[in-house]
Amino acid sequence: MPAGWRFIAQRALTDEVIDWDVPFTLSSNPKRDLSGPGAMSGTIEPEYARMIGPDGEPILQEWGTKLYAEVDGAIRWGGVVTATGFDNAKATIQCEGFSCYPKGIPFESVIVSGVLITPKDPYAGKDKNHDGWVDGKKGKQKVPPPPKPYGGPRIDVYDAFRRIWSHVQNRPYGNIGLRIDTHDLGELLGAKDGSDPWELAWWNNPDCGNTLDTLARDIPFDWVETHAWADSTSNEIEHRIRLGKPRLGRKRDDLRFADGENITAIAKPEGLGDEYANEVFVLGKGEGQKMKRTQIYRYQPGRLRRVVTVVDKTLSSGTALRSRGNRELNGHSQKLQIPAIQIRNHPNAKFGSWALGDDILVQVEVPWIGSVAIWHRIISDELSPNDMCVLTLKRSDSFVY
Repeated sequence: MPAGWRFIAQRALTDEVIDWDVPFTLSSNPKRDLSGPGAMSGTIEPEYARMIGPDGEPILQEWGTKLYAEVDGAIRWGGVVTATGFDNAKATIQCEGFSCYPKGIPFESVIVSGVLITPKDPYAGKDKNHDGWVDGKKGKQKVPPPPKPYGGPRIDVYDAFRRIWSHVQNRPYGNIGLRIDTHDLGELLGAKDGSDPWELAWWNNPDCGNTLDTLARDIPFDWVETHAWADSTSNEIEHRIRLGKPRLGRKRDDLRFADGENITAIAKPEGLGDEYANEVFVLGKGEGQKMKRTQIYRYQPGRLRRVVTVVDKTLSSGTALRSRGNRELNGHSQKLQIPAIQIRNHPNAKFGSWALGDDILVQVEVPWIGSVAIWHRIISDELSPNDMCVLTLKRSDSFVY
């Protein structure tokens, strides 16, 4: 095992530590994702895989064991064992971050935001002869028009996010131990006038994990899963989902990422070969003239209009349509992007000094172009025991919130 590293095993439901130093050999490094669970995999000797913990159960169990990567005393990654198997003489272990857990869990309740409410008409049935006057009050009291329908209460996107997580963790044997931030995004679900309510109902057989992903995709926001020691004297590990407002991270003028200094390799640059477009036409929910639609454009002087059409019948709100259009347009912008860099631990940017979602200036040499300096966001990081780390990146200007 590399110096300064150890892997810690806990029971998934009780958080009882059952092994402080699991003999785990990495086959894929611990990877953290922005708005995703991340993953880690490795191998161990099969004799250990069959070892029994103090509670009489095998130490490594699918959906029964939490596994952490601790580096120099800090929890750098946390997840749950999701798959085990044997490869010749070794056991293979697959782990995913805690936030993978809602995938495949059905939502068994009902949440409605912005339902259309039609008030009861107090004069219904009081004009039986249809002469426009209240029965028995002809010439004195006309029948007023019925009350207009209106939109009911709406909930914040983050409230829906928390309620889904609460539903998952409050079921029997379902508490994986994640604490969700309590602030609101400031974006309400459903139309204000009740014309397009947002509904999550058990009879539609929704998947909790897919619904959480859809919320973050259609109404763009960031979240990240974190794990850390509760304090310097405790054996308790705290688990949290941090919610952006709407994004996480900040512009890091205090860090430097440069070719020949701390950048040791870059992935093949992207963007120059994409099919160019400067407008996206998005068609969403509905049929005929009632179909939801929007157009997103970023015209450039001297370049002809080129349009891409996207059809996605899951989109109904203006926010979701615009978000989908912006994502599509970013893919056709032909802007240079460095999809990943490998860096070494260096005073320019020591490991642990950045956060997922941060914006960093990447300064590299690109063949046929030369020296470039482009702001990118960190969307995942993958720490390796050889004091290297791979950062997965996207151009900062490709994000629209």
